Amino acid sequence: MTEKTRPRPAPPPDPGGGAALSGGGVAALAGAVASLLEPIAELAVARGLPFAAVEELFKAAFVEAARRAQPESAGARIVSRVATATGLTRREVTRLVEAEGAGGPPPPRPSPATQVFTRWRADPALRDRRGQPKALPRQGPAPSFETLARSVTQDVHPRSLLDELCRLGLAEEVGDEVRLVRESVVAGRDSSRAFGFLGSNVGDHLRASVANVLAETPPHVEQAVFADELSAESIVAFREVAKAQWQALLAAAVPKLQALIDADAAAGRKRDRRVRIGLYTYHDAMSDPPAAAPPAAAPAPAAKRRRPARKDR
Repeated sequence: MTEKTRPRPAPPPDPGGGAALSGGGVAALAGAVASLLEPIAELAVARGLPFAAVEELFKAAFVEAARRAQPESAGARIVSRVATATGLTRREVTRLVEAEGAGGPPPPRPSPATQVFTRWRADPALRDRRGQPKALPRQGPAPSFETLARSVTQDVHPRSLLDELCRLGLAEEVGDEVRLVRESVVAGRDSSRAFGFLGSNVGDHLRASVANVLAETPPHVEQAVFADELSAESIVAFREVAKAQWQALLAAAVPKLQALIDADAAAGRKRDRRVRIGLYTYHDAMSDPPAAAPPAAAPAPAAKRRRPARKDR
């Protein structure tokens, strides 16, 4: 199988000094940022997060990045330097810096539905003789789902909490009874856990990519193989290949990482580093699909009949 390396932009000549791009470099960078923002905008719109909230997060991220890029000697001039680097007004920078100094927003609390789930699983009074969570009558005196829900919150109706638990796949309603169907909070499409995974996994992948572009010598492993002119059936088949590769990586990585952790502890080394290893697949319709295959009697030239899989970076 032939492999090609996709061209990648050369790193800026002085990443530590914030060297500015010009000409085609600016357009390429803007195109890359647009590609990164598209799925973020899709997620925000799909889940009702308004532009103003995302804009505030983006401003704060710009201010923090600019502060990290400034020399320690900036001192009292830090606001002016950050404003110059980001294009924000001095007033906006001051407001954002003060908000960060106050500790920022408090961490989000677990949702009432997940609190009900956790209490249901943890309360000994709600377990059967085998130690499993009991099926509860939906209404009535304790023990019932209604009294459990009201013990968690008086602000949300028990019916709404039950609907949310069912929507998340954590519980089900059978007649007049409610029962749990999961042992842990599963990362559903709207759960805090799912969004946490999204931010952590994609965030670290993006940090690795950015660090590699900005560094003279890329410090992270960040590779991809991509191919086109596949059928939907082939995509389904390849998913099984990817799953098998992940299981192999998992089996090899976990024992090795644990051995390294144990060795560091035994040697008394400073243990202040973290690592994340991932594997992902993505498939979508081609923007320029090939024409229908020619008749068997007149096959197309090999170069046009098949595009080889390629390696990115």
